[in-house]
Amino acid sequence: MQKERIILGIDPGTQVMGYGLLRVLDNKPSLMAMGVMELGKYGDHYLKLAKIYARVIGLIEEFLPDELAIEAPFFGKNVQSMLKLGRAQGVAMAAAISRDIPIFEYAPLKIKMAITGNGRAAKEQVAYMLQKILHIPDENMLPQLDATDGLAAALCHFYQSGITTGDKKYRDWKDFANHNQDKVRK
Repeated sequence: MQKERIILGIDPGTQVMGYGLLRVLDNKPSLMAMGVMELGKYGDHYLKLAKIYARVIGLIEEFLPDELAIEAPFFGKNVQSMLKLGRAQGVAMAAAISRDIPIFEYAPLKIKMAITGNGRAAKEQVAYMLQKILHIPDENMLPQLDATDGLAAALCHFYQSGITTGDKKYRDWKDFANHNQDKVRK
């Protein structure tokens, strides 16, 4: 019997929140959906938080994810921006908690490293690698890179929970690529 697992990945933000959903079947990830939530049009910060909460609940009810992978806020110089980002992350996490969905938090560097092999990769490089790894057609790629950042969090979690192919288990994309040169396009 094939075991299906669905991972919701979120890139929290108070201007744009990105999300991606992965279906893992027979330990092979595939894209279910990805998108963004534009929040810049809402002037009130608390209204933005309410919208984030409602959207995450909506995604949970529509796709029934087994796990939530979320990007952790990075440490910047602007304390107010960090506080707002932390609140956005918190309400997304609260939505998952309210539905008993386990939460896994990953630093941006860890996500980029898992997807590209480079913790300092540009958002465009992450999007490109996701497109290649998950075989996403050009027409399904979104111009907003927050969507692929959310999807990257989900794929990072898949890798961190262990990639198994046959009897081998891999730590991350780089480990898989190093052991499977014949399966990796350059």
